[in-house]
Amino acid sequence: MQMKRVGRIHYINAKFSGSECSVQGFTSRHEGVSRPPYNSLNLGTNTLDQHHSVEGNRSLLTRAFDLPQEVLVTVRQVHGTDILVIDEANEDYSHFLGVESDAIITNQVGVMIGVCVADCVPVLLLDPVKRVIAAVHAGWQGTATGLVSKTVAGMKTQFNCKPEDIQVAIGPCIGKCCYEVDGPVKQAFSQCHVAWESIAEPSAEGKWKLDMSSANKQLLLQAGINDSAIQVSDVCVCCVKESFFSYRRDNGETGRQMGFILLKP
Repeated sequence: MQMKRVGRIHYINAKFSGSECSVQGFTSRHEGVSRPPYNSLNLGTNTLDQHHSVEGNRSLLTRAFDLPQEVLVTVRQVHGTDILVIDEANEDYSHFLGVESDAIITNQVGVMIGVCVADCVPVLLLDPVKRVIAAVHAGWQGTATGLVSKTVAGMKTQFNCKPEDIQVAIGPCIGKCCYEVDGPVKQAFSQCHVAWESIAEPSAEGKWKLDMSSANKQLLLQAGINDSAIQVSDVCVCCVKESFFSYRRDNGETGRQMGFILLKP
């Protein structure tokens, strides 16, 4: 993955091998219109940023890819396990903003789906054979409940996708270098099919450093995705303040970057 610029948007480009049917990536915080502490490309609607600033930033994103803002689909993320499936064209996609969900799957061409994050793991999936895309917001709750696995299962049941055809990009998130968790988080992972010792290391009494990227990759492998089809960003958003928002680093008062993906005609 490499940083790329299109229009005013600086984003980490995740290019899927052997496929030109989609555009996808992970935005940085650069070149938007929001003022501190949301400076500057804040794409999250669930912040205290000015509404017109967020709308302006979202317009910058869609215009960079020659799209109207109306085809950008995001949802109300609640750290749950619900998945929004869009399998037909909509005259107005704005109503999805109020839908509580943490993953989106669609086969609709020209619709940009996205998840907003500021520490959590953004995961983008593409099946170039069935021409189906998905975007997943995986915080520790979503990771512990296997949301990425459920998304792969949803692609199979709704669109007959085969896991061996699916390519995945795991985007920038908070790294284990900066992500210390406690007993309740460890307990939540007891229901997950990933060994705690493989994704967390002790840091203090009753504390662990958690690697959420690794946990989601293991879940994807268990779901049948080929190892060679999974690319993982090594960027810790908490460490790179000049380029990314981080909820933990900024004590909750910060913007959101976005993992986005679009099926091309």
